[in-house]
Amino acid sequence: MDDQLSRIRHSAAHVMAAAVLELFPDAKLAIGPPIEDGFYYDFDLPRTLAEADLAEVEERMKRIMTDELPFEKTVVSKGEAEELFANQPYKLELLREIPDSEEVSLYRQGDFLDLCRGPHVTSTGDLKPEAIKLLSVAGAYWRGKETNPMLQRIYGTAWKTPKELRVHLTDLKERVKRDHRKLGRDLDLYSIHDESGPGLVYWHPMGGRIRQSIEDLWRREHRKNGYELLFTPHIGKSWLWQTSGHLDFYREGMYAPMDIDGNDYYIKPMNCPFHIMIYKSDIRSYRDLPLRWAELGTVYRYERSGVLHGLLRVRGFTQDDAHIICTPDQMAAEIERVLEFSLHMLKVFGFDDVRAYLATKPEKSVGDEASWHRALDSLKAAVDKVGLAYETDAGGGAFYGPKIDLKITDALRREWQLSTIQFDFNLPERFDMAFVDSDGKEKRPFVIHRALLGSLERFFGILVEHYGGAFPVWLSPVQAIVIPVAEAFNDYGRIVCERLRDSDVFAELDAGDQRMNAKIRNAQKRKIPYMLVVGEREQEDGTVSIRVRDGSQESGVGVEELVARIADAIRRRRNDI
Repeated sequence: MDDQLSRIRHSAAHVMAAAVLELFPDAKLAIGPPIEDGFYYDFDLPRTLAEADLAEVEERMKRIMTDELPFEKTVVSKGEAEELFANQPYKLELLREIPDSEEVSLYRQGDFLDLCRGPHVTSTGDLKPEAIKLLSVAGAYWRGKETNPMLQRIYGTAWKTPKELRVHLTDLKERVKRDHRKLGRDLDLYSIHDESGPGLVYWHPMGGRIRQSIEDLWRREHRKNGYELLFTPHIGKSWLWQTSGHLDFYREGMYAPMDIDGNDYYIKPMNCPFHIMIYKSDIRSYRDLPLRWAELGTVYRYERSGVLHGLLRVRGFTQDDAHIICTPDQMAAEIERVLEFSLHMLKVFGFDDVRAYLATKPEKSVGDEASWHRALDSLKAAVDKVGLAYETDAGGGAFYGPKIDLKITDALRREWQLSTIQFDFNLPERFDMAFVDSDGKEKRPFVIHRALLGSLERFFGILVEHYGGAFPVWLSPVQAIVIPVAEAFNDYGRIVCERLRDSDVFAELDAGDQRMNAKIRNAQKRKIPYMLVVGEREQEDGTVSIRVRDGSQESGVGVEELVARIADAIRRRRNDI
């Protein structure tokens, strides 16, 4: 979000808050920041808002914008600010966190005054009513804590021009159509059952087929790229998590321990410590390195019920995880190798628009300065060598090492963070990892965490929305469906279907008693790539008539040619069918 757009959205949030106060003079104000694609403001109101109230708030916002009220910044003492917001408990709570010696920044437009650092546009007249739209009302706990009061959050969107707003609203409609939760039900891909555990995913046969295709590709590509595949337990004794530091820094995200033989065991939130234990099961020489170990390991992390969201935010998920253990001299080549591998995998799934974000050393960190510089230089060199555009996230690295995040842009122009290449100077120290170097001395290896797809659940949700459920043929759970025009041709249709299955094509026969056009409509709803119609002529000639999902048609295609064509599209992982 550029600075001008941020100012517009921040200012629109203040104008909206002023309009709500006109409608509800006793409203208690919380916070209202700009966000990606828009803004919001949280309110404690005397009654529950309805969607119809948004129209009234919008009308009052238009009048405020027409009045061209200047945004005026003032700075006051903390005590003065507390007097000004004496009847605003949420503002007073924020003020209590400011040291008494510090001054407080305020912004005013007309009669509306708010705690705010800014910046804003010059006046409310700089905002275009026809480029601003209020979207929805939702509940939100104050400061995100379930023990705090539930507030009402009004979401809005603001843009520089009315055209940009129209494009965004069109995108929002498309997002509703492509919502993976809706398509997951419509296409019978997966389900989540609150009665048996919210945030836990049940993969149905059709979703399972797609997941199998993803995993088969993942394993094949990892073997080609020199990785060995690991399998590790789902639980571990408390010693493991104390040594790794998870019990100190991540306990809130872990589930309660279980007592086994008088020892506390925890279900794993991460795979890393298990991989390190495998490393430590033997003495390692510099000749053994680098080691590239990968695992599709299922982990469990506690997420608040309010943030669970279909497949995108869950409590149990399978992580596309790997660790590269190498000598310092091997580090640069390994980073370059894994970056190229990441870009290759993203491209296979149809993501060509990729940006890199380079996160550097934060104020608090572990590891010596030389290792940080060396790791960061290798990350920069790898990004530069592959010609990938990147932004620097100054101080945004984890305390245990710098990282590269790769973000893709989907079909709806949304950015998603997928791949991560993360150094770790913490776990090698905590677990006393070592290798015997060529001089006979023990030395610390470098450990690089790496995820290409993130979690399979989240990645699958992104794929569903990116393709709108119309998966490319190589990922489709049903790649071809044979549709006889009448019952008399079911046997021939069965022969065609079996021939496709013999070539590892996911094929089905629709031998039901519906008319042909109804069968085609059903197949289109299921977004099946190839619809193969067979009747008297096709049976006599040993052919099929093809209807492709994109609307194209072709008659008189021989069965063997058909099989070869579909198998080739699957083998080459074409993303245009």
